[in-house]
Amino acid sequence: MGTPMAIRECWFLTGSQGLYGPETLDQVAAQSAEIARQLDASPDLAVPVVFKPVLTNADTIRRVMLDANSDDNCVGVIIWMHTFSPAKMWINGLDALRKPLLHLHTQANVDLPWAEIDMDFMNLNQAAHGDREVGYIQTRLGVARKTVAGHVSNPRVTARIGAWQRAAVGATAVRRLKLARFGDNMRDVAVTEGDKVEAQRRFGVSVNTYAVNDLVEVVDDVPAAAVDDLIETYLLDYDVAEELLPGGDRHESLRYGARIEAGLRRFLTDGGFGAFTTNFEDLGGLRQLPGLAVQRLMADGYGFGGEGDWKTSVMLHTVKAMAAGRPGGTSFMEDYTYDFGAQPAKILGAHMLEVCPSIAAARPRLEIHPLGIGGREDPVRLVFDAAPGPAVVVGIADMGERFRLVANTIDVVPPSEPLPKLPVARAVWEPHPDLETSTECWLTAGGPHHTVLSSAVGVEELADFAEIIGVELLLIDQQTTTRRFSQELRWNQAYHRLAQAL
Repeated sequence: MGTPMAIRECWFLTGSQGLYGPETLDQVAAQSAEIARQLDASPDLAVPVVFKPVLTNADTIRRVMLDANSDDNCVGVIIWMHTFSPAKMWINGLDALRKPLLHLHTQANVDLPWAEIDMDFMNLNQAAHGDREVGYIQTRLGVARKTVAGHVSNPRVTARIGAWQRAAVGATAVRRLKLARFGDNMRDVAVTEGDKVEAQRRFGVSVNTYAVNDLVEVVDDVPAAAVDDLIETYLLDYDVAEELLPGGDRHESLRYGARIEAGLRRFLTDGGFGAFTTNFEDLGGLRQLPGLAVQRLMADGYGFGGEGDWKTSVMLHTVKAMAAGRPGGTSFMEDYTYDFGAQPAKILGAHMLEVCPSIAAARPRLEIHPLGIGGREDPVRLVFDAAPGPAVVVGIADMGERFRLVANTIDVVPPSEPLPKLPVARAVWEPHPDLETSTECWLTAGGPHHTVLSSAVGVEELADFAEIIGVELLLIDQQTTTRRFSQELRWNQAYHRLAQAL
């Protein structure tokens, strides 16, 4: 899959005007380049910041916005008005821009040199003036953007810009995403349905179905040498159950699991797919439900959704793209059961087999066990507990007239007791503000039962992504009350219906 940040950049655009003359504009350029350099040097930022020449007229502003649109490496644009920059110059450019936009409200100096301030200083350093002018025209035009105020030496400022960059990378990834559905979604299930045409219009993702036996042909054609190579990798990376080791009673099952991985990886690579789904009701000629293969592909950045849930697969790939290079992990997840008696109450999450090892607390163990669903041979899978720490779960639902994201901040915790009879990967967490409030709000919002759990991406990245893409985001966190959340749902419903009419 590659690293989503590797060939990305964001552009730094400075607004001014020709009225100030060449000497002042040279100072504007030099100080703006220094601001861009400081941003680029910050460890909080995910992709390089590229300084562009100072913009002083409508034609160059429009041209650079069109250039940003057409440059596949540009994930977004940061604008800053060092001086006053008449906002009518920005109308056509902002109207033409199709890339994510961040309005940085900063200035060259941190402290004011009170004893040295003269009118030359005031003319040069008037972002407080210029950014208000351009802020007005952005609001007048209804331009979606993130606004960040403060000096770039402040870690709070760079952290917020870094979050926006990661959201922009996620938006870029999903707009170019191809997703392969192997079979349809699970029969009679409502929440995994959705409008694929609207998903492509809104997100950019292309979702198409392939017969499972198209995959089976590739799996059956995998050479023995490729299987041997994967077996060596498994022995190095995991604790392998004795029965699966070479010479063990069930080693052939592991070899078939490796064959599925090699075939599935080749199918996705050859087709340029970054995400996929499977469905235990439609396995064609596959002898096992893909477990290990799915887990390892997720660890490499692929999106996945069980039971044909293509929307969650889209979100998983997107969040993984945003999280690239960060500590923590991101996985497909499902709320399974509750521990109401714990203080605080907890949720035990898992899935049949498909939880990503990027969230594992320790070295996973490769095991084989029966699976009472799917009607196939016993599947191999990685078994582990999720690493403790703060995280977020986010789900996506098709509400008919729009897509909705629902997110809940959580604390992943160790299981209260060992789980010797549950041989799957799992996560235990305490939802905020508490289990009762969290679940009441989630159910009221119509949130799905499949989610993406991430300890590498937080609320700000998700909020920025929702703003960039133009989808609704409902957040359940420590401050949430059911009454206020219900009110927010009603307000959102009214807003989105009115906005559609406009």
